[in-house]
Amino acid sequence: MKSLNVSILQFPGTNCEYDTVYAFKRLGHNTNVIWHKEESIPADTDLVVVPGGFSYGDYLRCGSIAKFSPVMKSVIAYANDGGRVLGICNGFQILTEAGLLPGALKRNDNLHFISRHQHLKVVNSNNDFLKKCKEGEVLYIPIAHHDGNYFVDDETLSDMYDNAQVLLKYCDSEGNPMVVNGSVEQIAGVCNKDKNVFGLMPHPERAMESILGSKDGIRMLEGFGI
Repeated sequence: MKSLNVSILQFPGTNCEYDTVYAFKRLGHNTNVIWHKEESIPADTDLVVVPGGFSYGDYLRCGSIAKFSPVMKSVIAYANDGGRVLGICNGFQILTEAGLLPGALKRNDNLHFISRHQHLKVVNSNNDFLKKCKEGEVLYIPIAHHDGNYFVDDETLSDMYDNAQVLLKYCDSEGNPMVVNGSVEQIAGVCNKDKNVFGLMPHPERAMESILGSKDGIRMLEGFGI
């Protein structure tokens, strides 16, 4: 596996940056935590990760303030130039707000914070993120969110299916669709048309050890190094 230089963003309210550091170091990669006021990311960055948490306390709307942080200009330019970006939970919300991913994340339909392990079905694995997984495979990954209800209009969703941009869906242990938070068609993770920007609500960085309930996150994250 190739060793990567992974730049991990940190905003006021981020709380998963060091879980993310641990996960990528466990896979043999180099990590660098980048404070949101920095105006650039390291030139040798192979992957940018926007981790989970509650950037700016989720004021106004999740990710709506973080998208204006100085570092995001560099991240957007990096992504538009083909650089790989992964947004996890709040990071997914930030990437949709910044226009790097289609759709939006709304309040869970039951209006409650959800925190538990959840089964996910791999819909598409022909991408750098999930290339170690098999299509149709069921993974077991923690979720922890209040605003994970993914919404996208019908026309955009149709295009996303045509372009293999729908990556993950919530399911039961047998792979059957399962309503978790109200997400359209139970979508849990997507990518952009160019397949270099990825976002998901579940937390693969928290699924790196069997003793913690699952190590399925390893297969999800190690694809970036192949």
